[in-house]
Amino acid sequence: MHRRAFFKAAGAAAVLGAAGAARGTAPAVADIGEIRRWVPEIFAPLPDPPEHSPVIIIGSGFGAAVTALRLSQAGVANTVLERGSRWPTDPWRDVFCSDDLPDGRGYWHRTSFTTVSKVTAPCDYFGGVLDTTDFGGIQVWRGAAVGGGSIVYTGCMIAPERRWFDDMFGGSVDYTELDTTYYPRVRNMMALSPMPADVYGSAPFTHSRQWDAQIRKAGYEPTPSDSVFNWDIIRAELAGAVQKSATIGRSNLGNSNGAKFDLTQNYLRYAEDTGNTAIYPGHQVNSIQQDPSGTYVVTVAKLDPSGAVLATRTLTCDRLFLGAGSIGTTELLVRAQATGALPNLNEYIGDGWGTNGDVVLARGESQLTGTGFGAASAGRITDTTGTPLTLENWYAPGSFGMDLGMIASLAMVHDTTRGRFSYDAHRDTIALNWPKQAQDAITAAARAVDRRVAAASGSMLDYSIVGLDANAWFTAHPLGGAVLGQATDGYGRVIGHPGLYVTDGAGLPGSAGLVNPSLTIAAIAERNIEEIIRAGK
Repeated sequence: MHRRAFFKAAGAAAVLGAAGAARGTAPAVADIGEIRRWVPEIFAPLPDPPEHSPVIIIGSGFGAAVTALRLSQAGVANTVLERGSRWPTDPWRDVFCSDDLPDGRGYWHRTSFTTVSKVTAPCDYFGGVLDTTDFGGIQVWRGAAVGGGSIVYTGCMIAPERRWFDDMFGGSVDYTELDTTYYPRVRNMMALSPMPADVYGSAPFTHSRQWDAQIRKAGYEPTPSDSVFNWDIIRAELAGAVQKSATIGRSNLGNSNGAKFDLTQNYLRYAEDTGNTAIYPGHQVNSIQQDPSGTYVVTVAKLDPSGAVLATRTLTCDRLFLGAGSIGTTELLVRAQATGALPNLNEYIGDGWGTNGDVVLARGESQLTGTGFGAASAGRITDTTGTPLTLENWYAPGSFGMDLGMIASLAMVHDTTRGRFSYDAHRDTIALNWPKQAQDAITAAARAVDRRVAAASGSMLDYSIVGLDANAWFTAHPLGGAVLGQATDGYGRVIGHPGLYVTDGAGLPGSAGLVNPSLTIAAIAERNIEEIIRAGK
């Protein structure tokens, strides 16, 4: 057999073998009792939020955290309601199974989960940090913890180029304003920096060095990416001085040792330190409405980490900020419009949703040296030879500790396709109208670029044989549903209901302009809340 064909076949067999082992012989995952012993903090009795607050903020991700801090600094008391738990951070706390299986602390109320390697693994039905919600033809990944998406993202925070930003936003937000004021503000708050040379040269980041080498052979020069990782903790992981987490690929389920400088260590912490912000974990908002006096009424279920409903209450507030993420915020608004709870919402509610053009890609390594599981991303490229897109260095988590020899990328493709959410009265939830051809188009565009890189760099493993070369069956960057300048004014004030605001990814028009959206979500939230505080409304 030709050497290259041999390696391709070997790669396919390895993947299929790992998948078969995962489905047939995986050891049992942890039970609730074990989780209680490992992480007793999240089982402590939950305090009750006040019946009335001047401001309620739903969610605790990027937009919500920014809003909470700036309101608190302005002297405005606010109540933050978060459905997920507040997970502890400790240098030696391992909040995952010792055998590397994803357990209930990883996923939000699921009994199984399919990884990016298309391996299906069992997990406990438990309130973990990563919610994977299925809509017709696409799965959406989102955070479910104090800190929201900052707990489960891979840490990249990158500003888009002006040309792609303006193309997506159509003038509803001034790029210069973000570039000169709000992007720098968030960068400073989140302590963003590129990967240092010593970390880049370590064994867990072999995949980063191979990724860059392959990219260069194809004629590109990678651009270093800023991220939120605390490189000193990464170094401590490498030295064995703290529990390993980011260097073994656990970042998408949170970093228990604090390696990721998530929102609980900056915006949310600083907001609570003022004494004006109170965060209530385990409180899931199921509906919102406005009474005739203008007061907002919020129906909340108090949840045990196991998923049991401990109590249901109604809370009121004078002003309500929606920061539950694209899906959570959109669901609340679409339901409220359909049921008449917010009768003055306009026709754009539920519209303008997109996946940020996400496609996950895998090509084989160019030499059989192993790839490593380091989770921080080193760099990225932009390609405009066809449909504009970026490729970002990503790690491939493997299967139960097995290195599959993948050199993985996350592509973010220029995609103007937009879906619309509607209310399903029978199930009391929302449904997404999302065309499959949109996923096919962005997958083809990303695959074409990645195949050119593979050919130029002598990639030895061909993952198209087992369908792992390019996939857009999920998105980690859901955006839209209550878009700025359409469902809201230019600063997130919801049209038709004064005192109601959108402060998260639901306000972005389906794309952040070929980059990870977290920096833009936070920067726009900074911009919007500054104007709302200045205007007093």
